[in-house]
Amino acid sequence: MDIPLERLVCVTGVSGSGKSSLVRDVMLGSLRAGLATLTRGGKPRRGAKAAPVTGCEAIDGRERIQRVLEVDQTPIGRTPRSCPATYVGFWDRIRALFAATPEARMRGYDAARFSFNTGTGRCPECKGNGYQTVEMSFLPNVSVLCETCGGRRFTEETCQVTYQGLSIADVLALSVTEAVKIFAAHRDIHRSLQLLQDVGLGYLTLGQRSPTLSGGEAQRIKLVTELARSGRQQGVLYVLDEPTIGLHMGDVANLIAVLQRLVEAGASVILIEHNLDLIAEADWVIDLGPEGGDRGGKIIGAGTPEHIARLKRSHTGRYLTPLLAL
Repeated sequence: MDIPLERLVCVTGVSGSGKSSLVRDVMLGSLRAGLATLTRGGKPRRGAKAAPVTGCEAIDGRERIQRVLEVDQTPIGRTPRSCPATYVGFWDRIRALFAATPEARMRGYDAARFSFNTGTGRCPECKGNGYQTVEMSFLPNVSVLCETCGGRRFTEETCQVTYQGLSIADVLALSVTEAVKIFAAHRDIHRSLQLLQDVGLGYLTLGQRSPTLSGGEAQRIKLVTELARSGRQQGVLYVLDEPTIGLHMGDVANLIAVLQRLVEAGASVILIEHNLDLIAEADWVIDLGPEGGDRGGKIIGAGTPEHIARLKRSHTGRYLTPLLAL
């Protein structure tokens, strides 16, 4: 099997045809094992043995991959207090803006004062969470707004410092679309916000808690975080397993736009996918089958979506044909 790099590649086939086994177990597992034997400079570690491969004889060209990332729909961040602003990475720059205001400098506040994770600036009652958990004995616990800060996460003194008339708590409550205008003069912050808006997440608030995000929203935030990295993306491989599950048709279009931007930046993207709209947008399709289980595991064809549509044995091609005709 040949996989073109710096392209959007879809691995398709009926359920049980071997898509996940091929992409996640064989390819992803072998590439990660190979990367584990390299130093940060991309050279083999001294005394390291040849990198093992799983489920295949060899993988040629894997030296061109310096980083592998599997992007799934699990919640963002490591804690429930994680939010889009902290995960994408522009919250530190916003805190620095507040610390540089005349009011903050007069009070002796630094950037740490405007953190809701640590420090004296956060609400001491809810520890900057904005909510408090009430134990209900035999029933599930309930989260209620913190009575001390009213869900603002910060102390009253901290909220007295403003930037463009907004306190740090007000900024967390801004939607992405509103924040794009507020921080238009700050290139790094504005770029990340614009990316979030471009992928259809303009309605999210900067401080929206990670447990309230859907799987599709979390996945697009992770992709935006990668797009926000400066420079080209050559040598980076992204793997996504059925990313369109649970997404509305409009969200699928936004996802396709994000994936195409990653490819334009030089990244390689491999998808396990059933959604015909996404398959039709791919640069290269690898179709497995012809059926599932014992009758699967064969490569039916590989090529452009138009090529797959012409294959008589391909179930994917049969359903792709009328879509491409439109």
